Amino acid sequence: MTRHMKFTTLTAMLALAGGAVTAADKTLDIGVSDALTGGAAVYGLPQANAVQMAAEEINAAGGIKVGEDTYMLNVIAYDDKANPTEATNAVRKLIDRDGVKFILGFCCSGATGAVASFIANEDAVMLVGNAAERSITTREISNLVRTRPPADYTGAAAGTFVAQKGHKKVAVLGALDVGFYASYVDAFETELKKTGGEIITRESFGLKDRDMSPQLTKIRELQPDAILVVGYVEPAAFIYRQAIELGIDVPRYGFTSGSEEQFLRVATSEQMEGVWDLRPTELTLLSASDNGIAYHANYSEKFGIAPSPSSPYAYDQTYALKHALEAAGTVEDTAAVAAALREMPIPAEVVMQYLPVDGKMFDVNGQAYTSNGAFQWQSGNWVFVQDLPSDAAAYSAFLSTID
Repeated sequence: MTRHMKFTTLTAMLALAGGAVTAADKTLDIGVSDALTGGAAVYGLPQANAVQMAAEEINAAGGIKVGEDTYMLNVIAYDDKANPTEATNAVRKLIDRDGVKFILGFCCSGATGAVASFIANEDAVMLVGNAAERSITTREISNLVRTRPPADYTGAAAGTFVAQKGHKKVAVLGALDVGFYASYVDAFETELKKTGGEIITRESFGLKDRDMSPQLTKIRELQPDAILVVGYVEPAAFIYRQAIELGIDVPRYGFTSGSEEQFLRVATSEQMEGVWDLRPTELTLLSASDNGIAYHANYSEKFGIAPSPSSPYAYDQTYALKHALEAAGTVEDTAAVAAALREMPIPAEVVMQYLPVDGKMFDVNGQAYTSNGAFQWQSGNWVFVQDLPSDAAAYSAFLSTID
């Protein structure tokens, strides 16, 4: 995978539509900054693919109608490797060299936070996907919106769920030096304590670590009645596998996302059996709407692999941008487009199950909310088991109080 990909979605649209594009049609470049290589590519590359697919669908359906003009989308994507410096460089190239005003993607919080630190001063709109650090939407950045809810919004719901299971001694093993994972655990612990439960240890690993047997051996000696794993897909899969190999026979809960194929690169289905993933209600076929089922089929056919559960955050960004451009009636006035994003209802085309706040997709902070869900690995598949408590309006009010 190269560091720069220019998706020729206009060319693809021409092929799909039989070349029926008039001379009045124009091209609008949109950008993607995301992790296309490295450990975070399990999140970033599917997001980039999702933007590409959505753009091609929009083009094939006639493009974006802005005033008297029709625009066909062309996607320019750069690899930010989930690195703050790389992300800054990628976005600077998109804005300064490519003239892009609308930038999508952003799977990971460190890289996203670096761009968020300066995007308010740019003539651009930033649409954030999978990155879950809470502070991204507490900075009062008027030209930024995010489709994924913050990690602590989900962590509190997860803590309630695990407490209801009767667990009193939970061991945590996670990438705890990453802010959004730490905030998930903090919110989880707050709810767990309400029923007399506790976190008996917090063990850490690096996102590049693959042997977690020392931490798991320590956890085994503490005799927890459950384990909570928070981190990227690959190290989490190693933990689930190694826990079985070390004979740790307690329920395993996680906050990871990731498709079946991604986990099975490391662990067997038997080693994954029974694992819970407590996360926003992301894409699985058993929790999907008709839009989600169609998205899964179309993505699988186009890219030869099933989409990751979190990839629709970027797909939905693209349709949100389409509707905002049409509502604003401009591709030049980024402030008007950003304002239109904040005012729009949930578009009909989206895949994720958003909870509106005051009838809108994004709240006053630019934050969207999904429901939260408990997913369990059963016989080789992630199965949606139940909703977790999700009060989007209350959390939105809380988010508005944070500086």
